[in-house]
Amino acid sequence: MSFSDKWVWITIVGVVLVIVLPLIVIWGILSMSPEFRIIATVGIVFAWGVISGYKDWIISQQKEETQKAAEG
Repeated sequence: MSFSDKWVWITIVGVVLVIVLPLIVIWGILSMSPEFRIIATVGIVFAWGVISGYKDWIISQQKEETQKAAEG
């Protein structure tokens, strides 16, 4: 297997996982009892918000460092 073949398979597996994993998560949430469904949904929304905020914070830190490096 050549180097490019390896990356083709990594890409194919990655695309399949991006398509299949959300469906598995949704199926798992829908198979739960209503109480756990609410908890799982709120947990996903909360985690999504925290991760998004952290990503934005990292991007702003990188921009500040880039500006400081350009100024001095």
